Amino acid sequence: MTRVLQTLGLTTCPTDPSSLTRASEASGASGGIVCQMSMDDRATLEVAKVQARLGLAEGGIPIGAALVADDGAVLGAGHNRRVQLGSPIRHGETDALEAAGRLPARVYRASTMVTTLSPCDMCTGAILLYEIPRVVIGEHRTFLGGEAYLRSRGVEVVVLDDAECIWLMRDFIAANPALWNEDIGE
Repeated sequence: MTRVLQTLGLTTCPTDPSSLTRASEASGASGGIVCQMSMDDRATLEVAKVQARLGLAEGGIPIGAALVADDGAVLGAGHNRRVQLGSPIRHGETDALEAAGRLPARVYRASTMVTTLSPCDMCTGAILLYEIPRVVIGEHRTFLGGEAYLRSRGVEVVVLDDAECIWLMRDFIAANPALWNEDIGE
């Protein structure tokens, strides 16, 4: 019943999201966390926050995301890897989609994209392309992306205003303004 990516070294899905954080950090896992469990939005955001912390630890931009099925299974998780991979398109959301792999359209249409930061235009486009009906956002104070456009296209957008997501980005932007401006295309 419970599936967990082997690199996490777990045999059951944690009921405490902080144990998922510890397991991921201890294993050095960098994406693709897969669990079958029922999670509310804040608990699911924890998966994306693990990814954001991993990105920062790798010298990248601390933005994480997870694609979550309607039954709570985390289909793919990833983080912004533009710096690490020298990629112009590896944002948190696109990395989570890559980690999920090819899926039938019906799976995307019954999923939620969970992200630590409001999605940029590129990631908004990916959400719309795959007809993902729901987006959970950790914060949009440091960057307001395509939320209005998503809503105008019928996507449910939930903003959690998470304190850790806010300080992760505020601290990163203050310390790395040139890199941040490059990431958002300014």
